[in-house]
Amino acid sequence: MTAIVEGRDLTRAFPMPAGPVTALRDVSIAISPGEYVAIAGPSGCGKSTLLHLLGCVDAPTSGSLVFEGRDVARLTERERSRIRLTRIGFVFQRFFLLPMLSAWENVELPQAEIGINPADRRMRTRELLDYVGLSDRGHHRPSQLSGGEMQRVAIARALANRPALLLADEPTGELDEDTGEQVADLFDRVHADGTAIVVVTHNPVLAVRSGRRLAMKRGTVVSS
Repeated sequence: MTAIVEGRDLTRAFPMPAGPVTALRDVSIAISPGEYVAIAGPSGCGKSTLLHLLGCVDAPTSGSLVFEGRDVARLTERERSRIRLTRIGFVFQRFFLLPMLSAWENVELPQAEIGINPADRRMRTRELLDYVGLSDRGHHRPSQLSGGEMQRVAIARALANRPALLLADEPTGELDEDTGEQVADLFDRVHADGTAIVVVTHNPVLAVRSGRRLAMKRGTVVSS
């Protein structure tokens, strides 16, 4: 089965006044369609850096990244942006919902950005808010929602354009245990519906539900 995304010998170094700091060193990883992968490790070990590379948000210092058969280094910024909008969904620890928009508008926005017509946007947004159990909260702004509700809106937004891959960076990090378990249940459902997931997490509830677990330390994958 052809991987959705495959990184080979990925290294990412950041320039600093005292010399470059290597956050990721010679990591090779492939994510297959429909796979659920959890990445764990101590803070600063390179987990989020790896996620940013897989999501075509950042570029490696060396090594190669292939997304759905295309060498990402050969793509224009416009082409990479299109991949991020249409093929990858992102979920973050701190939600990053636009505070001036309602839940409905936050979910609708990425669809508008790729030119989906208003009628289809309304249908998809209604479907997604129902999917995450928030059909009655669509007109509320983020400040009127609980942390768990905001994260569920963020997941709905990430799924808006039917991505092949969902990337999540500590998605339960701001939530209490019970609410985190509800989000874990939702990830199970997303995975069961066929979306590949890569989640960076310290939460054992999420990690144990994945099909493959990777451990990182000092910028490398140390076990799987």
